Amino acid sequence: MISGLFNSCHILSSAYMIWIMYDELVWKLIEMADKRRDIRQGANLFHQDDQIRSLFVVEQGLVELTRHQIDGTSIVLQRAAKQTVLAEASMYSKSYHCDAAVALPSRICEIPKVSFLERIRKDEAFSNHWSAHLAKEVQAARYRSEILSRKTVAERLDGWLTWQGAELPSKGHWKSVAAQIGVSPEAFYRELAKRRD
Repeated sequence: MISGLFNSCHILSSAYMIWIMYDELVWKLIEMADKRRDIRQGANLFHQDDQIRSLFVVEQGLVELTRHQIDGTSIVLQRAAKQTVLAEASMYSKSYHCDAAVALPSRICEIPKVSFLERIRKDEAFSNHWSAHLAKEVQAARYRSEILSRKTVAERLDGWLTWQGAELPSKGHWKSVAAQIGVSPEAFYRELAKRRD
């Protein structure tokens, strides 16, 4: 029992340290920004196949990273809210594989890709913060993948609620949640109606 408690404390401590490093990273990135832009709801920050020139941090608002499928459906791969790094894996690609749609009026910090990669090469502490951030994002991607592997809308929604803290966003964002869990808005609304009955 003592060893189990120790292991649990160790895991919590490690998660807390990753969160602190992530928080520090976001502030370092905001300090590095050479531009800040206010972008209206409904606009796109970038499109699939655009050349990658910058790393973006959402200082305020909400931006959704969306991949469009061949069958016409789309899936939200990231919901970047306040103080979130957007599409961080793009720093290692030439062009974007998704669209970034502004879901709420947003203030975006822009860091030139060249400056960012140079800092990674030269600043070991910054590089460690970036590695911790990427580890956190891998964990989140695995959780999203696990949700998408579930068979029913109810199971997917339960997984999403557990992951996000058991609370749905306001009604205007339900379509986005449906996209995140890989179901049609209609199927999502039917599931919510069942839960109200």
